[in-house]
Amino acid sequence: MSTLEVETAQRMAPPLPVRQGSFFRRHANVIDIIGFIAFLVVVVWLVARGAGAMGYTWQWERVPPYFWRIIDGEIIWGPLIKGLLITLQIAALAIVLTLPLGVATALLRLSDSIVGRFLAKAYIEIIRNTPLLLQVLIFYFIIGRVLEIPRLWCGILTLALYEGTFAAEIIRGAIQSIPRGQWEASKSLGLSSYTTYSSIILPQTMPLVIPPMAGVLVNLVKHSSIVSVIAIFDLTTEARTIAADTFMSFEIWLTVAIMYLVITIALSLVAIWLERRFKLVGK
Repeated sequence: MSTLEVETAQRMAPPLPVRQGSFFRRHANVIDIIGFIAFLVVVVWLVARGAGAMGYTWQWERVPPYFWRIIDGEIIWGPLIKGLLITLQIAALAIVLTLPLGVATALLRLSDSIVGRFLAKAYIEIIRNTPLLLQVLIFYFIIGRVLEIPRLWCGILTLALYEGTFAAEIIRGAIQSIPRGQWEASKSLGLSSYTTYSSIILPQTMPLVIPPMAGVLVNLVKHSSIVSVIAIFDLTTEARTIAADTFMSFEIWLTVAIMYLVITIALSLVAIWLERRFKLVGK
């Protein structure tokens, strides 16, 4: 067969069918939902079986008053709601301090100053390689007593310092991922370092920083329970008090776990929305 006949046959041949992907890829979302439901069923079964083996009597009807009570037409908030508000307050104030601390530490690590790089590196290594519980105790019993810092702020500052190390590494990695041409262009235009960072570099890092920073925020909310060791009446402390008074360990701790889960899932959804928003703006 000549070359011309081969080319003609290839042009006239029907196109090969396009593979639509495997079954698991096409139904990934459905499989994820089924897997999550199966996981919840297994967890509920294990808890129910464990409680049954212990002869535990469920008392879920006693849980709602610890959220709120209505007395003479007035809503009286229960200890779980009060503890939740304290937890949210601690997390909100800590993240407000974590972000600028992370940016400052990241810039120091990337600076030309030997002292600045050393201090930033020492801060990150010391904080990341010591237990958070130990940091809370040292800050409260030593630093807080010397500087007369209230116990609530001891917890907030400890969390901010701890999560700030992770935020700093995330921001540093995002800055270093910006193409070198951006830096060279800013220098050729005679822009200062402050203008380069604030107007060119940092805005480009936002889509890169948001997903991992959402993880930092979620961890901050979960780690906030550690402040219960210094008698701050957050959600965990209130739950521990209720469980000790009522012996409803299963009901109270499962309820608190669900409350934390709702908070962290809501924060993750907000982070996903922000990530998509920045991507659209970038386009």
